[in-house]
Amino acid sequence: MATPNPAPRTTVEARHPGWVANLASPAFWADWASAVGLIGLVIVFSLLQPVFLSAANIQALLVASAILIVLSIGQTFVIMTAGIDLSLAALVMLGAIVLGLTNAAGLPIGLACVLAVVVTSGLGFLNGLCITAGKIPDFVVTLGSLSAITGLALILSGGEPTMVGSPFLLRLASGSVGMFGYPFIVAVVVAVVAHVVLFHTRFGTHLLATGGNAENARSLGIRTGRIRIASYTIAGLCAGIGAILLVARIGSAEPTINTNLLLNSVAAVVLGGVSLFGGRGSVLGPFLGALMLTTLVNGLTLLSVSAFYQPLAVGFIVVFAALIMRYQK
Repeated sequence: MATPNPAPRTTVEARHPGWVANLASPAFWADWASAVGLIGLVIVFSLLQPVFLSAANIQALLVASAILIVLSIGQTFVIMTAGIDLSLAALVMLGAIVLGLTNAAGLPIGLACVLAVVVTSGLGFLNGLCITAGKIPDFVVTLGSLSAITGLALILSGGEPTMVGSPFLLRLASGSVGMFGYPFIVAVVVAVVAHVVLFHTRFGTHLLATGGNAENARSLGIRTGRIRIASYTIAGLCAGIGAILLVARIGSAEPTINTNLLLNSVAAVVLGGVSLFGGRGSVLGPFLGALMLTTLVNGLTLLSVSAFYQPLAVGFIVVFAALIMRYQK
């Protein structure tokens, strides 16, 4: 008996079977949540407020996203090892204080910036060392670091802001290439370097293997402890870069912690499709996730929506992203 012929595929399915299958798959939307969300927000805000797409606003939006992009990339390295760093915002504050105090003491601005990055990277290294050598959960270590580093920054600064009047930082904050401000260009460079390190080096392969299955990675001879320490060190380095961008932007080193930087850095990673269980993700995803969150705040501000509602909107988006992440492949 002849078997019945299968139902013919539609013209769209016949011509583009891959795209049709992707669009019908929840995994596709989970992987590209940040890109889809960013495009959706741009369309909505441009319709509601024409000023949104002005060159000046786009440039301001990109510059405003730079610090969050850099921190999200640092957080990505940690989360890809199945960890989390809750001390990033405090590291940014301490890096800014170190930069401001050393420059005020007469150190050239270049050396002050380098010293700020060295300090934040060193504290990131200590976080990783405590987690691996001390076998203490990363949540506990970095939560303790959040408090300790905040206290250290307040002690060093005396609770007072330090003005930083540097022509170099002024150029960094206000200069641009076309509509792309220097801070955003710095963030793009960090993202490109991170992508190369993660996906085109042996270290990146070992890091992904460590996050995917630490026991299997160790059986293959990968020193997973060193990999995890390195990931927290890289997160600290990114915090130092973020501190430089922050001081350049506001012109001073403020002894106040911006917890939104921490929460949004994790949110951007979640929106970017990076697995919270480690071993899977990308750099482009968190990059777009940070852009999306900045776009959301920018658009709501242009629409004169109270700042009190902005964290609420971010929270809903993050929970929604976490829900659709269940469908990741």
